[in-house]
Amino acid sequence: MAEDTPVPRLNFEYWLDKAIEWGQATTLESQKDVCLHLPQLQKFLHEIYETLKHMDSIVAIRQFPLIGQLLGRLCWNPFVIGYEESQKTLMWCLCCLYSSEPQNPVELKANSWIRSLLCHLISSSKWESNEAETSTFLSTLGYTSADYYCHLVKNMVFSLVTELRGNQFNGLNIQGRVSASRVNAVSLFCLPLITLPDLTPLLETLLLYHGGASKEILSSEFLEAVNEAFLKKKISLPETAVFSLWLRHLPSLEKATLYLLDQLVSIQLNSLEEVACVIKDSLLPQAANHPAIFRIVNEIFKNALMETDGTPEVMTIIQVFTQLFLQAHQDESKQHTFPLKAYFPYHHQPLVTALLRRPFELPATHWFAHLKHISDMLKALVEDTNVRSAADLFEIWFLVVRFGEWLDIAAEQLLKAAVEPDALLWLLAFYYCPQNENQQRTQTMVEAKAVYSHLMMLFNRIVLSVKDLEAAVRSITDTERCCNQRLTTHLLTNFLLFSSGGHTIAQEFIYHITETTDSSKEVCSLLIRTAYRINHNGEKNTRTVKLLNELLEKLTLKV
Repeated sequence: MAEDTPVPRLNFEYWLDKAIEWGQATTLESQKDVCLHLPQLQKFLHEIYETLKHMDSIVAIRQFPLIGQLLGRLCWNPFVIGYEESQKTLMWCLCCLYSSEPQNPVELKANSWIRSLLCHLISSSKWESNEAETSTFLSTLGYTSADYYCHLVKNMVFSLVTELRGNQFNGLNIQGRVSASRVNAVSLFCLPLITLPDLTPLLETLLLYHGGASKEILSSEFLEAVNEAFLKKKISLPETAVFSLWLRHLPSLEKATLYLLDQLVSIQLNSLEEVACVIKDSLLPQAANHPAIFRIVNEIFKNALMETDGTPEVMTIIQVFTQLFLQAHQDESKQHTFPLKAYFPYHHQPLVTALLRRPFELPATHWFAHLKHISDMLKALVEDTNVRSAADLFEIWFLVVRFGEWLDIAAEQLLKAAVEPDALLWLLAFYYCPQNENQQRTQTMVEAKAVYSHLMMLFNRIVLSVKDLEAAVRSITDTERCCNQRLTTHLLTNFLLFSSGGHTIAQEFIYHITETTDSSKEVCSLLIRTAYRINHNGEKNTRTVKLLNELLEKLTLKV
């Protein structure tokens, strides 16, 4: 309402005198007089609210200079706020006076005062401290103070939800009728009660409410508090409300992603099923169906990978997240999904399409051909003269990291299937050594091929000793290049799992290489991924499964 718009005449002086009189009278006298005047007071408060809800808060205070004194005194009168309708109307009046964008210290102080009054009105402890004075009044309403508090909160929530949702009528969104400042004030009103179960419908309604405003109308304090409570499992919200929270408040999305990473890195997880359970429970893979959320999460994962120099734990987390995201995308109703190219718009689309194929979608006999196709495309891209910067190369490598399941299968195919090794060895060399400065990747390829040839000569031998693998061990311990160590460790671990005699020396050999190269986490991560894949593919190799479990049991004690 503009400043010069006429407003109804409201008798503030009369009711302020009454409020002062009630405050000075004895408890019994005050109670009798309040009860006598309650219908008139409620009518007056309703008139105030109907006037205020169309006015700017600053204009309202200027127009009604006594309003602060009056509302303050009424809010602290136990017999006034003991009447549910009066208490509710007082709250609404205070919300109307709240400034969503305070411009000076006076407005900031006024907001603080309003928040304290709102907290007082809905605080159970405050109410219970006045129980002796108000029990007589409440008993006439048929409530104990505790019953009344629960009943009041439920009614307040129902009233607020009805008010906000009521602006959608017959499918027409006319939410704009509720002022932005009022919605902002309601979000602040929720702050002290966010973890209260009865408040959940209001939280959901606010998170899904937009009202046609060009900028955020919910307070950042409210959005941060809801996100914090959700992350710490203090509240439960529908998925749609959580997704809306992260879309409208990016700091909350960033915090949720970092919280998930910290949670997974800091706790001891013994299986990929546990990792998948924690990630899925976070709702982030499901939320990532929205490309905007996917891009933010993608950037955070990318930074985490760079900051940790590509540690196996972080790479595994990213790979499991991608698998769960693809599953969530597949489960989503077709009419509500974005095409997968919307999530990888700047990459070579044939490569993206090939990587997106899940191994279980193809017969195992086709895996080598599919991997060779990926390797050939990747090699052409990497050796393209247009890929000049380290940033371009990193983006290609990060795409491959996301689909690391195919790289694990490539390492297995080298040993388990009679295949031409060059394409798969190049793929693994790029995975572990994306940079080729000073022919680094080329040298990695040469060394990996030598180790591979040595392992293949021993693959079908039933009787093996640790000494038989000494040449491969030396290739790990003698090199200073981390990428060579990691690739060779990958090949050696698979040899122990799948060769004819590897199981007989596996525990002794794994202990040896993890002690001499500090690769416990690398080997543990690889074993966990292998166990997960064997379990999900339904393979019946009981010897391999048993060996995996034994090795994991030993290694998890060391890690």
